[in-house]
Amino acid sequence: MKKYSEKIMHVVFLLAACASILAVILICAFLFVNGIPTIGKIGLGNFVLGKIWMPKSGIFGIFPMIIGSIYVTAGAILVGVPVGILAAIYMAKFCNEKVYKIVKPAVDLLAGIPSVVYGFFGMVVLVPTFRNIFGNGNCVFTASILLGIMILPTIIGVSESAIRAVPDSYYEGSLGLGASHERSVFFAVLPAAKSGILAGIVLGIGRAIGETMAVVMVAGNQAIIPDGMFSGVRTLTSNIVLEMGYATDLHREALIATAVVLFVFILMINLCFAVLKSKEER
Repeated sequence: MKKYSEKIMHVVFLLAACASILAVILICAFLFVNGIPTIGKIGLGNFVLGKIWMPKSGIFGIFPMIIGSIYVTAGAILVGVPVGILAAIYMAKFCNEKVYKIVKPAVDLLAGIPSVVYGFFGMVVLVPTFRNIFGNGNCVFTASILLGIMILPTIIGVSESAIRAVPDSYYEGSLGLGASHERSVFFAVLPAAKSGILAGIVLGIGRAIGETMAVVMVAGNQAIIPDGMFSGVRTLTSNIVLEMGYATDLHREALIATAVVLFVFILMINLCFAVLKSKEER
């Protein structure tokens, strides 16, 4: 009976893995089958590098949305990555047990808050505050701050796990050579955890690029190339969600093609991470 149960579970696990792979293949097939012909119909240059998005006139240029996505994601990285890594270091190597029991659940709670709640917080608190200070609240700056907060749980969680996974011998060996606690953490433990920390950063970037509702609520949603951090912006994801509900014919196909471009961006990020990781392993 034990022999048969092991075979049954082996088949179950295999089917689960195949189902995951099949889901990815189906998504890729849907996007590329529907999106690639549309890009060819509009023209790759006109679509990717076009600066005007006017569906009623048959003009579909997503370059402003590409730049907007890059601006917002870069801002989120500048906010979330340093804070997230430093918070992970503190929780793994400097935090006492009593404080950890408070901080860890708070970080986990951040991960469980729905995107629309973040967006509501940004719309009610951040937008009016930045409008009073800088003159415009619905802008790249606000979206970057909000996304930076949203990616913190991902970066902190993965980075903390990577730091804790480093063998104690690294830390103890550094102390034995006369290094202080801080130098041992930053110059012995942290480099050894670099691969895991990079994985957390990549996951955070993926969430920042793919975030929709929160950005829609605070970014201003203007399909123009932003001229600064306090200019309104529309990202690729926002463009899709704002117009998919009423889009038809070529307009709908252009939105699917926008999703293809977004998908390619995420693939490129993952590819860059894979290349960096392979170089480290050598």
